[in-house]
Amino acid sequence: MPHGKPAGVPCVQLTQDLRCALFGRPERPAFCGGLQASKEMCGDNRTHALHWLTELERATRP
Repeated sequence: MPHGKPAGVPCVQLTQDLRCALFGRPERPAFCGGLQASKEMCGDNRTHALHWLTELERATRP
């Protein structure tokens, strides 16, 4: 996604089982490899994780 992606919008590289199609490949963006998931970030469910990522995007918006 050359122009970035809004929070809550699935990456175009996600497979049907929500795995990264570029994982381990050189063309995977550096940002993806730099994001280190944690229990605090992921919580106990997808809703929590998406909320966390949305807030992170909001807080770092230029």
